[in-house]
This record gives sequence, structure tokens and C-alpha cells, in this order.
Amino acid sequence: MKKLDLVQIRKEIDCIDSDIARLFEKRMETVSKVAEYKKENNLPVRDKQREAVVLDKCKQRVQNSAYADGLRKIMAQIMDIAVEREEQLLGEKKTIVPLMATKGTSVPVGYQGVAGAYSYLAVKKYFNNANVTIHNFTLFEDVAKAVQDGTIKYGVLPIENSSTGGITEVYDLIRRYGCYIVGEQCVKVEHNLMAWPGSKLDDITEVYSHPQGFSQCRPFFRQYPHMQQIPYFNTAKGAELVSKQKTNYMAAVTSKEAADIYGLEILAAGINANTNNYTRFFVVAAEPVKSKEADKITMVVSLKHEPGSLYRLLGYFATCGLNLLNIESRPIEGKSWEYFFHIDVSGNLNDREVKKALREIKQETIECKILGNYVSDKT
Repeated sequence: MKKLDLVQIRKEIDCIDSDIARLFEKRMETVSKVAEYKKENNLPVRDKQREAVVLDKCKQRVQNSAYADGLRKIMAQIMDIAVEREEQLLGEKKTIVPLMATKGTSVPVGYQGVAGAYSYLAVKKYFNNANVTIHNFTLFEDVAKAVQDGTIKYGVLPIENSSTGGITEVYDLIRRYGCYIVGEQCVKVEHNLMAWPGSKLDDITEVYSHPQGFSQCRPFFRQYPHMQQIPYFNTAKGAELVSKQKTNYMAAVTSKEAADIYGLEILAAGINANTNNYTRFFVVAAEPVKSKEADKITMVVSLKHEPGSLYRLLGYFATCGLNLLNIESRPIEGKSWEYFFHIDVSGNLNDREVKKALREIKQETIECKILGNYVSDKT
């Protein structure tokens, strides 16, 4: 067997890298033509359907299927770079017109749950008197899909509760479906026990609500051990069920607005243990927004699997004087003990300190993607 020559092997790799660099440069030059066409035809920078087609072809383009996932990751990165290049060529990123000024055709907006749910209240509060058509969906994933395929322009998804913490599923969905965060809304959570009119507390044996609703009201339910807590899809969905059954032994835990909508009577108001309880919602869209007023950045990063990588990452924020607001870790699928980190930080992408920090962070990380730069809710 011929002895391997490491020097020669590395020379072969260098030649291959040169070919990759040449083809990458050629691809980026072609991207310039795409940008010119989009400008002439007033088309958006991102084309999610086209990106999905490119990624789906990765498996067909490799002879060894073991490399398909790797190629898919590389192509996803290349397309992100291409989008950045198109945005540079076309000038500033398109800014979504403030919905308060929307005229003519109403803008479709979606949330998970039914009328009266806290997500519904977030939609009403954020969009206020804007010309919107509100759509409801069964699952968080349905909302993210609807944003991706253009069924709705904006989706409203809960991301964090001040009592129970982050809603990790939503972080995963935002990344998986390529959504961008364009706004934030906080809603005060005030749980109430409600039932069919004429019911009394002693009558209630079944209570329906989301598991988080129950967890936020534990002290109250300790006083009523005869009440069976039955997990349900959504707090307001429980109210809808109770209103349809019209019985005295069923109750729901949800908002006052749900009681009004479904014709129920509040038997006990403000039963959540933490009276200063808020849920934070993201407003997501298929395209990012660039705004001078934006003061909060959300990004997702994956780090090199080596000692001190997270420590160094956090150090960049500190040395650049940026306020780190939140950090959530999520496992990377197929890689044991490796994680994505979702990070919220104060600032605007045009700030000098932010630009400096991002340059350092991109050198330290395997992946760094800005999910949104938006106006924070000061509630």
C-alpha cells in the first residue's frame, strides 16, 4: 500500500479550495444580476420558495448521501451571504410600512388559539386600530408555516412568560421556518376562574386550561382539591369548551376578555399567584425590518465545541458596552451536547458598538444570524 503523504494531500485540498473560492466569486457575481432584476421588477430580496428548492436539491447533487446534510448547511450559509449582498446592492433593506398607516386591502395577521386567548389580546394590542384581518391557527407551527408561505403577513407568537420562562418551541420554529422578528408586545396575564352563569365554586369539579395557566395558579387550586385540573390546548379554548357544554360543574382559567366573548361568569378573579405576570410576544414576518427606532436585537448563534467559547462570546458584549437582555440555549438536532444560543441584546444594527461586537462574534461562532432588530415593548 502506498504511504500517504500529508503534504501532498493538503496541496490537493488547497487546489480544491481555490476552485471553491472561484466558483463562490462567480456565484456572487451572478447574484448581482439577480439583484438588478429584482430592483427593476420591484421584487422582495428573499424568495423563500426558491431557497427551499435550492436546499432540497442538495441530496441530488452529491454522490455520497452522507455529505448531503453538510452541503445543505453550506448552501444555507451561502444564500444568507447572497441575501446580504443583494441588500447592499439594492440599498437599505425594505422597511415594512407601519400598519397604523395601512390603507386599502387589509393585512392578514395570525395567532395560535381562539378569540380571548392571550395571543389574541397581543394581536389586538399591537395592531390596535390597524386595517388587519385576524386569522387563528391550532398550533404555533401553523402560524410559522403561514408566515413562510405568505398566507399571513405577520404572525404573533409567545416567546417568554415572566413566571414560567421561555417558550422554547417558538425559538425552534422561528429558526426552522426562516421567520424574522419585526416587533414585540407584552401582555399582562390576569387569570380568572369562569363557568356557566349560575355556577358556584362548590359546583366545579373539572377545570380546563393550558398547563402553564394551572402552574401559575397553584396556590389558588390548593384551596379547592375537589377541582380536577384538565390540561387543554389553550386557555381561551377551555373557555370555549365550557360555553358549549353549558353545565355547572365545568370551569376554565383564562382572561376576562374570554369570559365576555363566551358568555361566562367569573367565579374568582385574579387567581394567578404572581400579580405582576407578563407574557412577551414576538411579531414575526417573512422579511426583516430596518428601523432607526429599533432598540433591541435578537440573534441566534452556534459556537465552536471547545472550552471557553461561550465565555468569550459573552465577553464581546461586555467589552463593547452592550446590555445582554436574555440568552436561551436549544440543542442542535443530531449533535449531542451542542447548542444554538438565542440572544437578546439592546442596540441598533447601525450602532458602532453593535457593528464592532458582531464582527468579533462572527469570527468566534460557527453560525451567527440576526433574527430581528425591532422596537422593544417598554411595558
